[in-house]
Amino acid sequence: MIKAGLKWMFLIIGTMIGAGYASGRELWEFFGNESGVAIILFTILFSICCAVIMSICYSQKTIHYIPVLQLLMGKKLTSLYDYMIILYLFSTTVIMLAGGGATLEVLNFPYWVGIIIIAGLLVLLFVWDTKGITSMNSFIIPVLITFLIVILFSFQMLDGFSINFNIYEQRNWPAAFTFTALNILPLVAVLAGVGKEIKTKGEVWIASIGSGVVLGGISFLYNESLLKVAHDIMFYEIPLFAILKHYPYYMVLVMSFLLWVAIYTTAASGVFGLTTRFRKYVSVPLWTLAFLILLTMIPLTTIGFSTLIAVLYPLYGILNLYILAAILLYPIVKKYSNVT
Repeated sequence: MIKAGLKWMFLIIGTMIGAGYASGRELWEFFGNESGVAIILFTILFSICCAVIMSICYSQKTIHYIPVLQLLMGKKLTSLYDYMIILYLFSTTVIMLAGGGATLEVLNFPYWVGIIIIAGLLVLLFVWDTKGITSMNSFIIPVLITFLIVILFSFQMLDGFSINFNIYEQRNWPAAFTFTALNILPLVAVLAGVGKEIKTKGEVWIASIGSGVVLGGISFLYNESLLKVAHDIMFYEIPLFAILKHYPYYMVLVMSFLLWVAIYTTAASGVFGLTTRFRKYVSVPLWTLAFLILLTMIPLTTIGFSTLIAVLYPLYGILNLYILAAILLYPIVKKYSNVT
């Protein structure tokens, strides 16, 4: 039970820790100053959401996310959120492919070669069906987390570990809701894909509480570290590099590689969500379906997606607040309906 729970925990963290999170950009955009309570609130909200989603997946033995949406949103809204999830996973994965290609350009790989490399590794991952992505996350995510924690802890030690937390100056607490909401859609898609493999309720609690505590702890430490270099962040596209300037150059190379790995895990989660959604319509192995989906994505990496994301992400944020509310209220609604 513990081993399985940890496996799902790393799957959740792998879905959550994409390039935006690992680079510090996502955290800095949402949190920053006066955000201690916001991060604690996020930890609680995230754990509850994971527990509710996984409980539904476990009880329904899901292989894709439609049954989860139907229970949470009702049949009428399920179609809307189904299209939203497909569009979200598709657009995010295309951006990750483009980012993976651009990252490898630093090592003098041509852009297209970089994209083909990351796409090829994604197809290879799904040769082992769902075991591929869970095994990959169980290996890669602990490494990524360890490096992040070591860097952040050692950076804090340079300054005497002077973390400030004033309970009376916490005006950014509403950010907890928008930050949690933004990450709900991919979680629903990915966790629903492994519902039939969750064997016990204990796995649900280990994964949901564990992932919330780990992500909350890292987020707090990361945010406090970024506050110390706040005056330098404007000069860096990747806020993490403002911290890494205090370290030898080889650490920049190591973390650049790990950022590429974070891009890969995000892309893998996106492809996994899409393949599990469409696998019932085609009788082909999961890796073949992944190959076909990636084949449609590769030409789109040439398009400028900044405008698309500028329109889509705020829309996702607003609509995701609704599904966040539905998830948080689901246990109460279920209990009330059972009583009546």
